[in-house]
Amino acid sequence: MGLDAVVRPSPLQEISEEEAIQIQVPSALPPDSFTLKPYVDQSETLSKLVQLGVNLWELEQRPNVGSMLVRLDFHADVAPKLLFLKDLGVEESKLGTILTKNPFILTESLDNLEARVSYLKTKKFSQESVAVMVSKAPYLLNFSVERLDNRLGFFQKQLGLSAEKTRNVVTRLPKLLCRSLEPIKENLKVCELEFGFRGNEIQHIVTTVPKVLIANKRKLTQIFDFVHNTMDVPHSLIAKFPQVLNAKFLRIKERHLFLEYLGRAQYQPSQPNYISLDRLVFLPDDVFCSDVALATLEDFERFQKTL
Repeated sequence: MGLDAVVRPSPLQEISEEEAIQIQVPSALPPDSFTLKPYVDQSETLSKLVQLGVNLWELEQRPNVGSMLVRLDFHADVAPKLLFLKDLGVEESKLGTILTKNPFILTESLDNLEARVSYLKTKKFSQESVAVMVSKAPYLLNFSVERLDNRLGFFQKQLGLSAEKTRNVVTRLPKLLCRSLEPIKENLKVCELEFGFRGNEIQHIVTTVPKVLIANKRKLTQIFDFVHNTMDVPHSLIAKFPQVLNAKFLRIKERHLFLEYLGRAQYQPSQPNYISLDRLVFLPDDVFCSDVALATLEDFERFQKTL
């Protein structure tokens, strides 16, 4: 680093009273301004947020967010929330991403934030789990205790899961507590009524691949239809390897057609030369070719060009 390089302090570093007096904060963002850039040098809040890695350009595209940010006082509104998140266990390197996705956490009261974390702890989520959940789903702590309780109750009751399994699913995919329940209910209905999975199979699918609950319905249907109806894989095997429902459709289709071309598309465990769904889908191309298709990567690439 050169002698003239500017050393940026941490946004959480305390400043002297003399430095604080010199800070100018604009009262509001003028309505005809389309960018926060001119205010970064004047606003301690904006300059500290930039140091944290907050993407102001992304935020100013959203209605009223720029005006909200310049009205915040760094020491009264922002620093306490940053320290709260750090004390929770959120890594400082992730604060910028969290605030870019959810700047509204800065307008929540500390009492509300603390109450929501306390509630999750009473449901036996560890503090480390809550920190990971907030990093993955930044809007999590904007929801009331009542809503969080309602969501956890829904997943436990609807899926017939134990409290421990519910915690596990939600910790891995905390977006479930933030999203609308309607698409989730729709996907559960599709799995049961359209696909024909039994209750215990749906349980296993969801606890293994929670993303199935928020997957695009069209994509989910396309994959199930191909695997079950074209490849002739029964429900029990799909439920045993539910990761296939979260795979790329094109990869499944190309590899199946290649195996079919070679006379090796055999997915029944009771038959010779059985190929499991996980080996079909999740091996790298070169390993899939050498170990499953018993062909060369060049053969597979030539075949793909004919599709």
